[in-house]
Amino acid sequence: MIQVLLVDDHKIFTEGLSFILANEADIAVVGECQNALQVKQLLASQAIDVVLLDINLGQDSGLDLCRYIHEHYASTKILAISMYQEESFISKMLKNGASGYLLKNTGREELLKAIRSVYQGGNYQSAVVTEIIMKGLSRQKQQEHNIYQLRFTRREKEVLELIAKGLTTREMANVLFISEKTVETHRSNLLAKFDVKNVVSLLKVAIEYGYVK
Repeated sequence: MIQVLLVDDHKIFTEGLSFILANEADIAVVGECQNALQVKQLLASQAIDVVLLDINLGQDSGLDLCRYIHEHYASTKILAISMYQEESFISKMLKNGASGYLLKNTGREELLKAIRSVYQGGNYQSAVVTEIIMKGLSRQKQQEHNIYQLRFTRREKEVLELIAKGLTTREMANVLFISEKTVETHRSNLLAKFDVKNVVSLLKVAIEYGYVK
């Protein structure tokens, strides 16, 4: 018997899931929780095989709760079920320990298939979720390719190296014998080329891809 815990801040949703699962001979819904505290208390008192977990739990974060369950109850499998279709949310849930991810418009048969799959130690994403993940990976690879192909002017290279050394705008201007405004222009060009919004991110990406040491 698969012991299932339903976690969503909308009680009507957990009640609907409970109704769907009620007639399955190999599945037993052992609890319905609306927040992280309820989940932690229940997990401490009884063994749970699969947690159906939403990302949005009102004041609580399903992302954080996913990580908590994964770290403290390794044998408990987590199946995310959410309305969020953004690749960033999906990736974070999977990174935090979820074995699967479903959208809330998933049908009954796929829900049952997913529960049984993660219970048996597998991973499960619906076709739509898999497509979102693949598009995200493709976009990431394209961004990485673009970064590897970056070209800089001599001055931009010099400014990037001085930024990496921690020099201020005035100090860079003095070293390069140019105006502070020109330094700022080169820095803005570097931010645009690396597609980042601040110097911290600029340095992180530049170091990661070997443009500075």
